[in-house]
Amino acid sequence: MAERVKPYKSGINYWLFATDPDEYSFGDLERDTATVWDGVTDYVALKNLRDVETDEEALIFHAGTELAIVGIARITSDPYPDPRGSGEDQVAVDVVPERRLERPVLLAEIEDLPEFQDWDLIDDPDLSVVPVTPELWQRIQEVSVAPLVLSTQEDQE
Repeated sequence: MAERVKPYKSGINYWLFATDPDEYSFGDLERDTATVWDGVTDYVALKNLRDVETDEEALIFHAGTELAIVGIARITSDPYPDPRGSGEDQVAVDVVPERRLERPVLLAEIEDLPEFQDWDLIDDPDLSVVPVTPELWQRIQEVSVAPLVLSTQEDQE
């Protein structure tokens, strides 16, 4: 007897959502208790945002001058048409804050770690929605509770 084909069921995915803290920060999300994550226009970021599902989690990355992962949010909706979007291909999702990281994880900290070298954020820090593997998700959690240690070229001499 042939095996039954099981329908595809995706696992829980993790994401990184980037925002300019001068426009909307993790602190703003904590204050508001929920928001619509909209305004994504980049093709690759939109493609990633369309893959987001309810109850998945996203690291919140402060872009601009801060360049640090500062908190975790939970996605509370599947993607839907961006209510303020200028094109019909734009989508948005609803998010709520989960928790602030013990300390911000600076992009400079993870750029030199070997496990992050193939991560989309390192390759293209301008992306606003980036998938995060479970391994990288766990590693970021570990880095966020470790003391901040930055080495510089001057220290190597």
